[in-house]
Amino acid sequence: MKRYTQNETNELANILKNDGVICVPTDTVYGICARMDSENARNKLAVVKNRPISKSIAIMCANEKQIKEIGIVNEKTEKLIHAFMPGPITLILLKGPNLPKYINVGSTEVGVRMATSKALEDLIEKTGCPIFMTSANQSGTSTCATLDDIEKSCPTLDGIMEGDVSFGRESTIVDCTSENFKILRDGPITMEQIMDVLNNK
Repeated sequence: MKRYTQNETNELANILKNDGVICVPTDTVYGICARMDSENARNKLAVVKNRPISKSIAIMCANEKQIKEIGIVNEKTEKLIHAFMPGPITLILLKGPNLPKYINVGSTEVGVRMATSKALEDLIEKTGCPIFMTSANQSGTSTCATLDDIEKSCPTLDGIMEGDVSFGRESTIVDCTSENFKILRDGPITMEQIMDVLNNK
């Protein structure tokens, strides 16, 4: 399995454009990704991870503009985007009207992150659309901590971007779909930090 440096985003974007599935380092953990605007790519990602197609999957965007194109962002949500993104946080939003129908079938929601490095931002922009992003592991097992572990766990990947993760734990997930925001998964960003931002008029 070929490993690419963070300067080789052209090569990795070409893999994604051809419906390939790759592994990348995020700020939290290693992630497995595929391009968002291809149902075939989404299906291949599910096969690589042995993950049910019906399970919801988060999307990583290059910037705030892309987030607003796939999810409904209100004033409170915008505060969190400006305060914590890019960073170790996933926001659960109501789906935007233009999101492809095969994404999170049966759900009105979508999880979004923002690219946590210049390399990932470049990768998404060169791919031409946001990317599906899920932790690097076989579904139901613990997240892989090294590139060697990833190669063993997911041998059908089409490539790996080299790089380090800093937090070593998955992102905080915040449900922003109702008036009262709530944390669905604890992570590096705390509810106290979130409430400080929301209460700061």
